[in-house]
Amino acid sequence: MIRYADFDPRTDPLWRRALIRGGVAYLVSRLFVVMGAGIAISAEAVTDRRAGREPVGGLGALLDRLALWDGHWYMEVARSGYPRRIIEAVTYEDPEARAAFFPLYPRLVRFIDLLLPGGPVWVGLLLNLVLGAIFVLLVGITARTFFEERTAEKAMIITALFPGSFVLSFAYSEAVMLVLAASCLLALHRRQWVLAGLLAAVATAARPNALALVAACAVAALMAVLADRDWRALWAPALSPWGFVGFMVFLRLHADEPWPWFRVQREAWDEGASFGATAAQSVWRFITGPLSRPSSILTVSTLGAMAVALWAWRRHKLPLPYLVYSAAVLFLMLMPATVTARPRFLFTAFPLVMPVARLMRDEEEKWWPLAVLLLGGGLITVSAIYTVFGAVP
Repeated sequence: MIRYADFDPRTDPLWRRALIRGGVAYLVSRLFVVMGAGIAISAEAVTDRRAGREPVGGLGALLDRLALWDGHWYMEVARSGYPRRIIEAVTYEDPEARAAFFPLYPRLVRFIDLLLPGGPVWVGLLLNLVLGAIFVLLVGITARTFFEERTAEKAMIITALFPGSFVLSFAYSEAVMLVLAASCLLALHRRQWVLAGLLAAVATAARPNALALVAACAVAALMAVLADRDWRALWAPALSPWGFVGFMVFLRLHADEPWPWFRVQREAWDEGASFGATAAQSVWRFITGPLSRPSSILTVSTLGAMAVALWAWRRHKLPLPYLVYSAAVLFLMLMPATVTARPRFLFTAFPLVMPVARLMRDEEEKWWPLAVLLLGGGLITVSAIYTVFGAVP
């Protein structure tokens, strides 16, 4: 059980040190994301000058890059809401394609934008900056719950510097989903079943891969019922999917057609199920042409990091709901036919960080400096790749 007195930094110098180092790592990691974006902007400015075009730079260019890809669509939802009608044969170039993106993050942005000046992009980035810090703290609390302070410190640093953490500085929905997911799993551990179910329900309105929390809630409830006949545990899985279900029902009524989300995914984003075949193809393309496609490099590096994390899990396990959540996230990462294994998707399987941090706790002198260097360099590189127009997300 979590005892909040154990987390008082005034009475625990090791935990205070962990919080300070984790906080510094998070701030430095955000600078690394800006550096990566700056590299991409500078490279494009050189290309523009050679082509006789006036390059776009400054803060405006940086904001544009941090709102690329999914961020563009989330901002469209924040500004315009969801379409009342979705055209036939919709493509990703049509504004109706925004129906593929879940509502929690853009609705939060829209609400806060009514209170703060600057526009939705500023609000979205500021919101994620704060949520990212909360998420890193929750990772530290979770790691300290199951291990100790040194592991918690390393877990926070790895989380902050992991290349997939660039999403905490982009106008993406992962930050809000991860805060809710980490809170839900902690609530399951504390047997706060209604709270866990509600947190999972809200999370499933943020991203489709938050459905992994439904599986975690179901397993935790089953364990509680079998071990203690705690039938209240069934509240968690009963409540958990309603964010997803509610969005599907809303979109169906709003757009006046059955299952519009699935049609937009299929038509606009060419999304289907490959059950890992797309990842295998990316690996083969990397083998035959290692530097030919950034997307193949991202896939191979993601699969390599996943393999290391799973190996670490065999030695230092967390409770079963954490494993089930992580396994479900990995399954949902590998299943699609278009975009497959990516650092940002692996990042959402955040419990895998903690066994790695536990291994690194005993390797401070030998491997830890190299690990930090590789993570920081990877974060800058991935941030640059994602902010280059034309790179596949």
